[in-house]
Amino acid sequence: MVGVQSKQNCLKCKGRLWCGLNYCPILAKSQAMQTAVRNIDSASFSGSAPSVFVGRVGYPDVNVGILSTQEKDSEMYDAPKSWAQKNIPIPDIINFRSSLINSRFTANVKERSRFLSISQEVGMASKPVDLSIDLKEKPKVRLNYVPNAPPMGPNAKLIKVDLNENPKIDKKVDYVVGDVDFKASDAITYLYEKGFDENFLSRLLSIGNLGVRTDRKLVPTRWSITATDDALGKKLIEEVKQYSKGAYQFYYANYLGNHYIILLFPEVWSYELFEMYMPNVGWNVNNTVSFMTDSEGYTGRKEYAEDCAGGYYTVRLAILEKMSAMKRQGSALVLRFVTDDYSTPLGVWVTREAARKVLKTQPIEFDCKETMLAYTKALVKKKWNFDVDALYKNSQLLSSMRNQMKLNAFV
Repeated sequence: MVGVQSKQNCLKCKGRLWCGLNYCPILAKSQAMQTAVRNIDSASFSGSAPSVFVGRVGYPDVNVGILSTQEKDSEMYDAPKSWAQKNIPIPDIINFRSSLINSRFTANVKERSRFLSISQEVGMASKPVDLSIDLKEKPKVRLNYVPNAPPMGPNAKLIKVDLNENPKIDKKVDYVVGDVDFKASDAITYLYEKGFDENFLSRLLSIGNLGVRTDRKLVPTRWSITATDDALGKKLIEEVKQYSKGAYQFYYANYLGNHYIILLFPEVWSYELFEMYMPNVGWNVNNTVSFMTDSEGYTGRKEYAEDCAGGYYTVRLAILEKMSAMKRQGSALVLRFVTDDYSTPLGVWVTREAARKVLKTQPIEFDCKETMLAYTKALVKKKWNFDVDALYKNSQLLSSMRNQMKLNAFV
């Protein structure tokens, strides 16, 4: 099985694909960045900005970046939902991500400035915004010898930025941003129900466009993504708990090397996620399968899902969307198997879209829990030679179903 190489091995390999992949993640990132800066003759250029980025290092003083490209049609450069719908391959996604020039400035999360005001307009816009940008120096490409580092484009310090057009802002977005008495979680839910996707909503939150007046501030992009998924999930949980119980259903599919098995049980709402990394894949440097897990019962959880992190909330959202559409509640046990096909981490959006893809497939229905678990065990053994008994024994969800006294026991 192909694994992640060390920095030393990558230095020796120099893109000759000793790792067994059909492309080199390091060179793919480097080539995309080289292309992005090749046509920039100086530190000044005009570009199309589809997104913004807020860092977390140094919080509460953080780097804010306007992400832009000289390509006119830049909408696809920051469109995770479209990438998933069109099954865009990993090298193309790397190219999109690594081609965006990060024109950055430093700001306190509560600070207000002209740079931030323009960044907020970019964050609100439904379409990429045309800008004129002056940087302190021409962006430089720095080769990163960590193959599993997420793709990021070249960056340079911003010294001047001007809008070349009025950003196209949806009236519903303008209303929410303009209402300084609208709580951020309520604003996110309102726009989600109006059809705005999570990538857009997390961007609005990140750049300080949402919340009551006294609470508005910059939120590091990584945190805003999880906050958005969590807020939407909690709202859907309230809805799903009102429905009657569903059926025993088995779902399985694969997206970009992320294989998901989702098991739904006719019980009250609860959720558990196991993430398995194959030997020497991703963050797993061992020669055995490593797994992490987080879960919640009917009353939810109060602490952040430290082990599975943001992926916990994205998958939960996808499952709740499915239950909402079926108008059924249930308990969900999720097994994620990360294989070497997922050669470069692309962001937590992958887990959300992978789970959605799985839940769009036709499920296999079972008459009882035992048969469904036995079927799952046989499939996992055949595909990955892995015994899921270890997961079953560690499962809080399965333990709860075994031990919890049902109401009909008293009848």
